[in-house]
Amino acid sequence: MTEAKAKATPGFSSWTATLAVIALWYAANISTIISNRWLLSSGPGFRQPVFLTLCHMSACVVMGFVASHIHPSLALKPVRSKQQFYKVCFLAVIFCATIVLGNASLKYLHVSFNQAIGSTTPFYTAVFSYLLQGVRENYLTYASLVPIMGGIAIASGGEIDFHLLGFLLCMAATAGRALKTVIQSILMTDPSEKLDPMSLLFYMSAVSVVLLTGMTVVLEPNALTQAAKLYAADSSFATYMAINAALAYFTNLLNFVVTKYTSALTLQVLGNAKGVVAAVVSVRVFGNTVTTQGILGYAITVAGVFAYSEAKRRGKAEPTRSPSVHGLMSAGEPQASPQVLIGR
Repeated sequence: MTEAKAKATPGFSSWTATLAVIALWYAANISTIISNRWLLSSGPGFRQPVFLTLCHMSACVVMGFVASHIHPSLALKPVRSKQQFYKVCFLAVIFCATIVLGNASLKYLHVSFNQAIGSTTPFYTAVFSYLLQGVRENYLTYASLVPIMGGIAIASGGEIDFHLLGFLLCMAATAGRALKTVIQSILMTDPSEKLDPMSLLFYMSAVSVVLLTGMTVVLEPNALTQAAKLYAADSSFATYMAINAALAYFTNLLNFVVTKYTSALTLQVLGNAKGVVAAVVSVRVFGNTVTTQGILGYAITVAGVFAYSEAKRRGKAEPTRSPSVHGLMSAGEPQASPQVLIGR
């Protein structure tokens, strides 16, 4: 009996750690989304999504660097090869585009509808898993994608404050998020190029800062001036920005940690469950009107997401790799996990 308990303890500890990480990720992620929406629309009126993302990435670099010097176990791991560096840069480009597009969409869409659109991520994950890794799923998995996309079509028709540009920006961000998750999973599971969450976030954020600085100069040249004016009018604006940037750091770090503890698919399914919570919280906070059609569409999409995860669970007996698809990744890299998936 004692031996059996001893064997069961590691599994229990692992589950406890995983659940704790997921709970922290939910809290940080939802807080970041709500604060982004507040800053960009109903709050102080700081409508500069690229500069806001630059602040997020700068916080990730600074806080990551400080954390790496606190304890030897937190030290940053070096990039091992040019190929690994190029992958990190590619991931940073996708990450920048995803965050900027997502933040920009919050200027036009309520968080509840934004999260509903984000629920379509498994559709894009399936597409990119096939294109990049040659992973083909069973027919039930692909069948579940129909209600995922169909539900969003229904929800869009029931959105009172529907905005086409905001919708397109959010869809593009969702596709980018799925692509980032697949590549991120590869970078953290390939034994020859494995990076821990803190190191991957630090290097990716450093590249992102360079990219976003140029984007800010071109797209939002008056962002710094506007921030200075808002600070002059109310000094608490700096506190809001600092809290928002810190939340973004912990959200991004925990996003990598959750991927390490689970898989690309599990991350997306958990992300959609989180999306429901975020949608409910945002309606309570901002008081936006939600129609019956919108609720129905979102419910159909969420049902499709969980059907997708169940189909993945049943088909986890080795997904088929297409011999005709070489993908962008090397042949020695692992396929996306065939297990159930937990975003965002």
